[in-house]
Amino acid sequence: MGLFDFFSSAEDKRREEIRTGAVAPDRSERQRCWDARDAFWRCLDKHQVVDSLSGEGKRIADRECAPEHKVFERDCASAWVTYFKKYRVAEYQKKKTIERLEKEGANKMAVQSSSDPPASAGSVDGDVRGVEFRTKEKGNGVWKIPILS
Repeated sequence: MGLFDFFSSAEDKRREEIRTGAVAPDRSERQRCWDARDAFWRCLDKHQVVDSLSGEGKRIADRECAPEHKVFERDCASAWVTYFKKYRVAEYQKKKTIERLEKEGANKMAVQSSSDPPASAGSVDGDVRGVEFRTKEKGNGVWKIPILS
């Protein structure tokens, strides 16, 4: 135990344990993380930043969204922070791919992968694990875009 541990509050210790992954967050701590993430994402949206992990997006986020980012990193496990930043980029790319495919005239089709449980295993009718697009033009093939959860 270090000298500064004596001056840390129990709440600060708990936050550090959550941030490092030493303990799992409870429901209220998860909600606090999601609220911090949403505030950070609103700031990124305001400054038209998609990728806050690298390049110009990171520089803008560091400059314009520093207070929100600080709270986000304080209230979330560090692995969650990285995951949410990557998730934001993946969702943006998925959205743009779907828009492009629809613009090209692809037909949207609900699909279920072979690894999904069968309907008899208790899944809900219409439970879709991905979206498949078939293009009208010959040779463009089939695009399956997974739904991230």
